[in-house]
Amino acid sequence: MSQILTFIILALYIYSIVSTILVILLENRNPIRSFTWLLALLFLPVIGLILYFGIGRNYRRNKIFSKNAISKLTHRPTASFDIQQLENKELGVSHTKLIKLLHNNNNSAAYADSKVDIYSDGESTFEAIFEAIESAKEHIHIDFYIIADDATSNRFREALIRKSQEGVRVRIIYDYLGSFQFVWRKKYIRSLKKAGVYIQPFLPIGKEVFRSRINHRNHRKLLIVDGKIGFTGGLNIADRYLHGNHLGKWRDTFVRFEGAAVHGLQVLFLIDWHFVDSKFITDSKYFPAPQKLGNNIVQMVASGPDTDWEAIMQGIASAIMTAKKYVYIQSPYFIPPEVILSCIQMTALSGIDIRIMIPKHSDTKLAKISTMSYLGEIMEAGVRVFEYTAGFLHSKAIVVDDFISIIGSSNMDERSYMQNFEANAFIYEEETALHLKESFLRDMNTCEELTLAQWNKRSKGQKLKESVARLFSPVL
Repeated sequence: MSQILTFIILALYIYSIVSTILVILLENRNPIRSFTWLLALLFLPVIGLILYFGIGRNYRRNKIFSKNAISKLTHRPTASFDIQQLENKELGVSHTKLIKLLHNNNNSAAYADSKVDIYSDGESTFEAIFEAIESAKEHIHIDFYIIADDATSNRFREALIRKSQEGVRVRIIYDYLGSFQFVWRKKYIRSLKKAGVYIQPFLPIGKEVFRSRINHRNHRKLLIVDGKIGFTGGLNIADRYLHGNHLGKWRDTFVRFEGAAVHGLQVLFLIDWHFVDSKFITDSKYFPAPQKLGNNIVQMVASGPDTDWEAIMQGIASAIMTAKKYVYIQSPYFIPPEVILSCIQMTALSGIDIRIMIPKHSDTKLAKISTMSYLGEIMEAGVRVFEYTAGFLHSKAIVVDDFISIIGSSNMDERSYMQNFEANAFIYEEETALHLKESFLRDMNTCEELTLAQWNKRSKGQKLKESVARLFSPVL
């Protein structure tokens, strides 16, 4: 009897391995990635299969988000303009092509004439956030990767409870794994629900452990108030963005919008809300008529593991390739996929001033070591690399040629481009770009520049560590 049971288990395992290999082959993904998973399945019995179903499956064809829901919410009337009107906006050919790319690969609407404010420190960011919350009359929509359980998040909670008790509709989405500390302290969530706040987790482990979605997290940071004020960027709701931690003060970038661009943020939130709560929210009160408050174009670009294209990655790659003068990049993790790496190298080799700023010390040692493995090959192409020393650089911001600004939640790594649900604002305007450029140049005063000569002096042991860490880049 035991022999029969062993035979059945072995047969089922072989069937699982063979069928999984066929699925990988039929997905027609990057050959290196596919080959890696094939090796894992063949040489890591059981473990390889568990890893593949946990973090390896490709959801671009098997959608997590309902296409019907996305269609209903993205095709409702908002303040966006017809993309064909771009010819009337006096934009350069390369900028027009970028806007059309993001419209075609992600249905990212273009919004004109918004007010844009950029914040480069936690104090001013949270001051603006709490001021916006206090001004709420109708609704507050919140979508954050991390909501901690500390002084800052408790002040946040108290403000939301107060507004809910005043009759303001408050909806919150938090990532289950990102906010794990917060999840286990039930008192925080219960107090919000008791006050009438609607709060939902994104992909809770209990429901998703057998659906192979644990690796796909909602990394977005969105806050919308009354459909009139909206925020996005890299900051989470936690003390460290105000007071720092063992790494020092955290330096981040957040952007506040008023006007038509807020409609783009609202659409992203309502798509996420439908996913976590199965409710369509399409009432016109969530999209009030905006005022004309500036002279710019803004696109809110979302991407995730189930979108048809890697929209944010394609947009950033295209923006880099449009550069005629410079590209300045800030990212806490620099573990770029091949397409981004190639674009950076080609642009630098063509004589464009490319500067990349990363933190001197990271909150993730493996990610930092992996980052180091990429620096030599970009410096050889002429890229200047700066390590931020005044704390931890958590900013995810790119500025190109005094006109294109990209601010959002996505890091420059495979996890952000392939695995996470992310949101980035692409802003086309000189004033905003100059602000971001000046901020970058100011941060350079607290940086150490790496040189190729220094880099080449690394020990063989260090180089080996970096190369091994790089193998794990798809899951960092």
